[in-house]
Amino acid sequence: MMIKVSHISKIYKTGEVEVKALDNVSFEVKKGEFLAIMGPSGSGKSTLMHLLGALDKPTKGNYFLDGENVGKLDDDELAEIRNKKIGFVFQAYNLLPRTTALKNVMVPMIYGDVSKEERTKKAKKYLQMVGLGDRLYHSSSQLSGGEQQRVAIARALAMNPSIILADEPTGNIDTKQAEEIMEIFQDLNKQGHTIVMITHEKEIAEYAKRTIHLRDGWIAEDNKNNKNQKQKTKS
Repeated sequence: MMIKVSHISKIYKTGEVEVKALDNVSFEVKKGEFLAIMGPSGSGKSTLMHLLGALDKPTKGNYFLDGENVGKLDDDELAEIRNKKIGFVFQAYNLLPRTTALKNVMVPMIYGDVSKEERTKKAKKYLQMVGLGDRLYHSSSQLSGGEQQRVAIARALAMNPSIILADEPTGNIDTKQAEEIMEIFQDLNKQGHTIVMITHEKEIAEYAKRTIHLRDGWIAEDNKNNKNQKQKTKS
């Protein structure tokens, strides 16, 4: 299993008040899966994404990534996991605003001690993969929302991560651009990439192969989408 979440709970404390954001959640994700996680506001999906992204630790339970218990790691080890094993794609893109697409994709490789020559080579490769081969030297402000999200996807691929975590990746773009972004995710999944995506949109979740529905911090449903998985739109 690429991911194993075992009886995870996350409790936040404010003074004497306790809020249980996740309640005894367990599931597994195989290598090469494409999983969507859905749920209304307050269901715990953002908390779960933070745990899967090694940005936080569970209060109870265990989270294994590639067989490693992430909850037992120290801050430096967590930072290394985030850099080398997890590729992040956020709703707000989180690109450096006055920096070219090429340099934005190179950022994780700088922290990963990849040589400049190799950084440039890989960044060009991944930008071409997401259809931005002619936008290498455009700054973020010169790109549309959909193009900025493509840069973010290319950046997420930079360190050849074990998993790609996408948090509402179509939340800031229009319907046509959203379809194009989801087709890129489907292509990446067909190439063998493991993808876990948070979304509140049923139409977007249908691009995944499986959907987990969270409600009040626990898993209400866990269904395969094989029959309903969206196919590429015809040009």
